[in-house]
Amino acid sequence: MQKTYKKYFWIFVLPTLIAFILFFVIPFVFGIGLSFCKFTTVTNARWVGLDNYVKAFSNKDFLNALGFTVKFTVVSVISINVIAFIFAYALTRGIKGTNLFRTTFFMPNLIGGIVLGYIWQLMINGVLSGFGATITTDPKYGFWGLVILMNWQQIGYMMIIYIAGIQNIPTELVEAAKIDGATRMQALFKVTIPMLMSSVTICLFLTLTNSFKLFDQNLALTAGAPSKKTALMALDIFTTFYNRNGWEGVGQAKAVIFFIIVGVLALSQLYFTRNKEVEN
Repeated sequence: MQKTYKKYFWIFVLPTLIAFILFFVIPFVFGIGLSFCKFTTVTNARWVGLDNYVKAFSNKDFLNALGFTVKFTVVSVISINVIAFIFAYALTRGIKGTNLFRTTFFMPNLIGGIVLGYIWQLMINGVLSGFGATITTDPKYGFWGLVILMNWQQIGYMMIIYIAGIQNIPTELVEAAKIDGATRMQALFKVTIPMLMSSVTICLFLTLTNSFKLFDQNLALTAGAPSKKTALMALDIFTTFYNRNGWEGVGQAKAVIFFIIVGVLALSQLYFTRNKEVEN
């Protein structure tokens, strides 16, 4: 059996490996190279060194988008995970209709980002119209609109992950804590949450990366208005690359910077939470 496995291993792995190299590695390396060039098409690329990166970091719109994205990500990650855990904890307490609630909360995750953005744009504008405003009147409306949208879409998915984690906690541990005199809140913070660190790791990773690279919903809900003050980094990169003639290289440089930021944040979060898993 082992010989057969070794004999046919590369036959099954090779197609996937070739596809990965052709459609990910080569375009990725090529994209990094283009970030050091001035171009309108890949055939007329001209080397300009770090000029694109200098322009990117001195671009006011990009810096505003970076700050807006960080603020949006922090608020979204905290709110989504806290609310998702509360729902998960409540739905594992033996409430009637649990399966219906799980399905209902999960359904928003199945809706496409563009569609979701337009749906919430209509609803939020419907509420704000009573006050003589729209979601693009003030950046704070756009910010909280994006936070609400992100929460509505992601909470159900994270809740399912937390439910799976809670159900995998041995009941003997919770019962032992109660016998030792622990209250429900003490059992929650001393037993349940520490035992959920693997689920916390997954949920934090997903919400962090999904919030930071949000694009479709941002495009549909506010399109960066007013005056690009509600543009997240992904939308700013898109508008730089496609809407500013001669700035294709700068857009590519912004994309590389964006990739590095997301990668560093995601890996740092994984390292920190996995260390917590080991400690627990």
